[in-house]
Amino acid sequence: MACGVVAAVLAAVIGGRPAVAEGFPSELVEFGPVSASPLFSGGGHDTWDRDLRERGWILREGSRWTLWYTGSNLDRDPVRRVGLATSGDGLNWVRSPANPLVADAWVEDMCVVKRLGRYLMFAEGEHDVAHLLESADRIHWERRGPLEIRLASGEPIPDGPRGTPAVWLERGVWHLFYERMDRGVWLATGVDGRTFQNVRDDPVLACGPEPYDLHAVAFDQIVKHRGRYYAYYHSSPREDRATWQTCIAASDDLVRWEKYVGNPILPVDPAAPKRSSATLVHDGRRHRLYTTHPDVRVRFSLDLVPGP
Repeated sequence: MACGVVAAVLAAVIGGRPAVAEGFPSELVEFGPVSASPLFSGGGHDTWDRDLRERGWILREGSRWTLWYTGSNLDRDPVRRVGLATSGDGLNWVRSPANPLVADAWVEDMCVVKRLGRYLMFAEGEHDVAHLLESADRIHWERRGPLEIRLASGEPIPDGPRGTPAVWLERGVWHLFYERMDRGVWLATGVDGRTFQNVRDDPVLACGPEPYDLHAVAFDQIVKHRGRYYAYYHSSPREDRATWQTCIAASDDLVRWEKYVGNPILPVDPAAPKRSSATLVHDGRRHRLYTTHPDVRVRFSLDLVPGP
């Protein structure tokens, strides 16, 4: 083997770790083992949040960590409500006595952005229709109504699901990524956070052709790292969607996405085949990758990561 090839192999494999594909830094795709027990789970047999569902959202502001989550109890009623828990370290969580935060509304698959001192929650509502809520204190929320999404022509999109909203705000433009029955991820943009127009009318991320995401995809979170955009997304390799896993894709322009050749970064867990819905949070030293369905668990990046 030529000396240059040997050097390249040694540089790519450190401590037995496999090489990472170009454009996908190790701190975004390589994580240690999952926490052995849940950091946060359902509230108990008779509670409104007996079952945790779908994507939650974790936000770190200095030493204050906030988790918004969706709880349900089908033995009580079909509504899926939003709750809040807080933590000083992102590991030990305490439920808010104000839960559920919006008692009369269906709120799940939320994405929260802090802007100009206020919190904006983009969430999926009943019938998988994305809507907006706003808060000044993370606890009390005002409902702003469904998001208005239009085709690239300006016409309203056809009726039907438009859920799992994931947003990215840059230079005054909101980028809304949404799915339609998990059959692909679409991108629409707007300037007011409520009205959006498709960049194009076909998905910017489609299912397949590889088996790991052949039957369902939906974005969980957009992050920017070293000048590139990365999307964590959950996918299903099964037509019945009985199993879920976490994958990642990269983009230079938020429109054209390249899937990681090492996907899924969190494969199907036989002990919890539906564990998914990831949120990446920097804790001051490392990245943490949380999964929030069907309970909250965490993995730590193998490498130290400079703060954002």
